[in-house]
Amino acid sequence: MAHALIGATLLVDGVGGTIVETEAYDMADAASHTFGGPTARNRAMFGPPGHAYVYRSYGIHWCLNFVCREAGHGAGVLIRALQPTHGLPAMRARRGLHDERLLCAGPGRVGQALGITLAHYGLPLDAPPFSVLGAPPGTPVDVLTGPRIGISKAVDTPWRFGLAGSRYLSRRF
Repeated sequence: MAHALIGATLLVDGVGGTIVETEAYDMADAASHTFGGPTARNRAMFGPPGHAYVYRSYGIHWCLNFVCREAGHGAGVLIRALQPTHGLPAMRARRGLHDERLLCAGPGRVGQALGITLAHYGLPLDAPPFSVLGAPPGTPVDVLTGPRIGISKAVDTPWRFGLAGSRYLSRRF
């Protein structure tokens, strides 16, 4: 799913853009929030699929994940970066900057630019305020693969995916 989401469009209340970077996490993966089993914090990651798992990173930034496996199996996809295409004035106001490239380059920036909060936790991704649209048919999507960022366990697992040539990635591959 993390690979398939590259090139899709994510909107929250009409604000968002093209997904250009993701990371996958699974309950068998020591770096995943679900590795130790269900808790009050991670319960949304255990299903059903197609819902939002929102958590605070370092006590500062809200991060958005798509739950992507069957109920009972804790797995998800972290949205790491977007190419902003919709609602740029709102994103600029929320982020307090003008540089389009930096609006959504990193999971905390994505959360802030889209206005993600704990209120989005567990919401279905196929209903408002969310809208997820696949890449237009015939659109070439060249996806890069590499190790995930900012983790201390399973650091070599190649579950980071990014749109080749995108200038909106959080970090180069």
